[in-house]
Amino acid sequence: MAEKLIILSDMWGVKKGLWITSYFGYLQQYYDITFYDCQQLANIDELINTKENLHKAFIDGGIDTAVAHLLKKETEASHVLAFSTGGTIAWKAALKGLPMKSLTAISATRIRMEETSPKVDMNLIFGECDKFKPGMKWAKEVGADLNVIPSFGHELYSDEKIISEVCMELLHKVTRKAV
Repeated sequence: MAEKLIILSDMWGVKKGLWITSYFGYLQQYYDITFYDCQQLANIDELINTKENLHKAFIDGGIDTAVAHLLKKETEASHVLAFSTGGTIAWKAALKGLPMKSLTAISATRIRMEETSPKVDMNLIFGECDKFKPGMKWAKEVGADLNVIPSFGHELYSDEKIISEVCMELLHKVTRKAV
């Protein structure tokens, strides 16, 4: 039986996420995937479609709503792959007891404001040029290791090179057990 993988979108959900199909292409043969559109998980109105309004909707309760819904929906330990706001939702859900085998969070926007780290195997990936990435001082204080990719910005998760590397690492998690 395949291991379960939860994928959490960025704040745009499926609206601007054609890149996410590349992750599915790599991973769906080896994982039982459950995908969550973060806008739907947060009950954010579809009419809020500017970057500023969407960001505000997540900050003003959307993240907390998404965390609460995720905790109700998921009860078995799973691997989690999350992008931007989805990474923040996954982090907060892990702190509130979401069972996780591992967390791969790419460009998790607001974890830099957290004071504690979930006790789970984590791969926190950020672009060197991402203005939202946490600093090394924060990482040391919460006990997190940052994987900083040179010459990339916030949306590095939509780059085919990064997609391939992230997927190969996730595939290694499930294929190395057979050896």
